[in-house]
Amino acid sequence: MVEKELKNQWRAHVPMLKPSTFFDLSRFEHAEIFFGAEYVWDGLKRLKSYMEDQSYPHLPSAVKKSEPLLKTLVLYDNAYLDGSDCIIEYGDATKGKLQVFKDGDLLKGASVIMAGAILIGEKIQFGQGVKVEAGAFITSPVIIGDMTEIRQGAYLRGNCLVGRRCVVGHVTEVKHSIFMDDAKAGHFAYLGDSILGNEVNLGAGTKLANLRFSPGNVKIRTPAGSVDSGLRKFGAVLGDFVQTGCNSVTNPGTLLGMRSLLLPNRTAPSGLHEKNSLI
Repeated sequence: MVEKELKNQWRAHVPMLKPSTFFDLSRFEHAEIFFGAEYVWDGLKRLKSYMEDQSYPHLPSAVKKSEPLLKTLVLYDNAYLDGSDCIIEYGDATKGKLQVFKDGDLLKGASVIMAGAILIGEKIQFGQGVKVEAGAFITSPVIIGDMTEIRQGAYLRGNCLVGRRCVVGHVTEVKHSIFMDDAKAGHFAYLGDSILGNEVNLGAGTKLANLRFSPGNVKIRTPAGSVDSGLRKFGAVLGDFVQTGCNSVTNPGTLLGMRSLLLPNRTAPSGLHEKNSLI
């Protein structure tokens, strides 16, 4: 009877680990990365191959590997323009207030990569209305969606899939992670092998730790027992509308359901925390 009860508990919790439990996938341009996934973290397992399969435009000769850009570039209509020939209004890109004018005409949807940014590798894709500030360091492959801001000092370490209207902020480091639309990591954050759902907001100094002290794969704790993620490095999954307070930390293998809150200076235990949790 006990064994049967445990199996029933497990069957009840398996759906809680699916991507659709954490995210509204209809909002995300790259939702196919989760199609048919049994577990929400399967998106991370597919991320590298998904990034490799995408098409990337040719970068201009002005972009030299491991060297800061000497001048600001404007990407418009699949061509790179010299920013010194344009008038640029550096408004909030996430609100559509980044505007570029050339010869008096508004270049609608133009993206701006400021002088001083560093781009490494050929597989870098920018959407429309993107702003990359001076001092940002981007290592391919990286995809950056429309109206997203990559702020000064941001470090994207490759295999970073960033949606629309996102923020990768000052001194924020991102490695092998996914941002869904309107996700923001504005200040001094670390995201390793993690997924941020739609409209997630990380307080300043949030750290999503991705590596256990002890050897072996990260296991996900649930009320019905633990599940082997199959991942040696696995940070956190934050469902839609999750918010974290300043200087908060998640342990490897933390899953926060939709609209959960992690309060300032708190550490989230690894495992499944169902929607509307307060930690």
